[in-house]
Amino acid sequence: MKIITKDFHISTRNHCEFVDITSEVASAVSKSGIKEGDAIIYCPHTTAGITINENADPSVTYDILLTLEELIPRLRAGYRHDEGNSDAHCKSSLVGCSATVLIKDGQLALGTWQGIYFCEFDGPRSRNFTVQVRGQ
Repeated sequence: MKIITKDFHISTRNHCEFVDITSEVASAVSKSGIKEGDAIIYCPHTTAGITINENADPSVTYDILLTLEELIPRLRAGYRHDEGNSDAHCKSSLVGCSATVLIKDGQLALGTWQGIYFCEFDGPRSRNFTVQVRGQ
């Protein structure tokens, strides 16, 4: 099995936002030369995450962020963490810090409407994510 790892840098612009990173992941897969396998997309931050969802209609990511804010408000009585970003930690835990996508015929096996997103919950910030491509 061949394993290729690529690190990416991203600068977010808003406190909460979804940044479409599908093209960066697809590029890493293409450059790896791997035809069959998987790609793991990993975020090493405790106030950000990675998810896969619709990328055809931007109102979908807006609705997800709206729902997360309703479920986990930024300011909430009772938070104990001193940095003021407890909501971002909770949102990151719900969304998760990684996603895995199958590779078929050298391409990401995403559904027609799917895209891969870096999820910022405590921005704007300078962030990183890693793509590990594994297979043959």
